[in-house]
Amino acid sequence: MTRTLIVVDVQNDFCEGGSMGVDGGSAVATAIRDTVESGAYDLVIATKDHHIDPGDHFSDDPDFVDSWPPHCVVGTQGEEFHEPIDESMFVDIFRKGEYEAAYSGFEGKDADGLDLATWLRDRDVTTFDVCGIATDYCVRATALDGAREGFSVTVLRPLTAAVADANLPRVEQEFAAAGVTLR
Repeated sequence: MTRTLIVVDVQNDFCEGGSMGVDGGSAVATAIRDTVESGAYDLVIATKDHHIDPGDHFSDDPDFVDSWPPHCVVGTQGEEFHEPIDESMFVDIFRKGEYEAAYSGFEGKDADGLDLATWLRDRDVTTFDVCGIATDYCVRATALDGAREGFSVTVLRPLTAAVADANLPRVEQEFAAAGVTLR
């Protein structure tokens, strides 16, 4: 079995000091780097918010549910991985949300235009771990979509950071109902 890790959206705009920074984002970035460097995984891939013009996903008066301040705009520092995360850590990167809201890594494509589910199946991956930012949005969506696609999914809770900790009980119930394991 190939041990696979999906690192979700550990980008500058989602870490402290970014346009939508979450508490603990920088610490999560360091912990993920350490996990990747441990060699525990055969395949490590990443997702990135990659916005050009995502329509009403951006708002000057965001509701922080469906609309958000501008973030991860292509060509800005905010879109880059947050140090010590580096592109060289990943065998592939799936960019999502160029012209729409996109929370799940399964909505993204790699540089060759391949979607995440196909990429994983082409490598006979049936199970994967998920970590990153934010537990209650993009990590949640990626894990739930992975389960819907038939993968066995585990969320590495200590390697995630949430927008709002108050959302976590609901998210954990959704994970349990979908068969997503928390570790």
